[in-house]
Amino acid sequence: MSTATLSPEAAPLVTPAAVSNLKVTQGRVIRSEWIKFWSLRSTLITLATAVALLIGIGLLASSMLNSGAATGPGPEPGELGPVDASLAGITFAQLAFGTLGVLFMASEYSTGMIRSSLTAVPKRLPVLWAKIAVFAVVVFVIGLAASAVAFTGGQALIGDGAASWSDGGVVRAVIGSAVILAGSGVLGLALGALLRSTPAAISTLFGAMFLLSGVAQLLLPESWRDNVVQYLPSDAGSAFTSVSQGADALSPWVGLGVFVGYVGAVVVGGAWRLKRADA
Repeated sequence: MSTATLSPEAAPLVTPAAVSNLKVTQGRVIRSEWIKFWSLRSTLITLATAVALLIGIGLLASSMLNSGAATGPGPEPGELGPVDASLAGITFAQLAFGTLGVLFMASEYSTGMIRSSLTAVPKRLPVLWAKIAVFAVVVFVIGLAASAVAFTGGQALIGDGAASWSDGGVVRAVIGSAVILAGSGVLGLALGALLRSTPAAISTLFGAMFLLSGVAQLLLPESWRDNVVQYLPSDAGSAFTSVSQGADALSPWVGLGVFVGYVGAVVVGGAWRLKRADA
């Protein structure tokens, strides 16, 4: 019995170009996460829900606003101005985008897909950075378009006393709404990486963004209340999207810095657990 052997000429060649095509790069991981994001059944439904809430509630609030009570984009502190009315749906859109962020990350742990992802990307962290990049860009673009529609449509409904794009703080409020929406989504994604449980991450997100401020208002002594509440995530984000600033609110850019600080801290926590803990 003879044994067949391959001549050197017949052996497959592994060229440097072929090896480079097999390397894991951040760009390829981003492309993979982009495909995963749009393959989720919840993606289109949640995005559509968030847009409907942002535009629908903004138009509803604008239609209810008495045009005689507002003479421009800067009413007295505590009053609902035309810009705030048209962007009133941002709070509900935050919850929708934040929930989608949680699902984008935590669902991989519930289905076990995270093991395949980390096997393909052994360094692990590129997976998180790719998810954040894909999610933040998509939410910012969609949030910006929806905020612009909500503002433009809302001002048309208000009529007399409506704000315009050229008024001070309006552009910041519209773009800032998209920034805060993207940040809220990334916060949900990072909570999903940190807690690895969809119910726990959504509950934590809801508590931090919507309940914490109210609880602080009820429980804290009056002498502490304003100084503490203004630094909570929801209030800090609102400071950046509001045209008129209350006496007890942070300045817009300080509010943005505080909000980004919260998001960054949770991202760091999620990255640490993804890197150190078993999937």
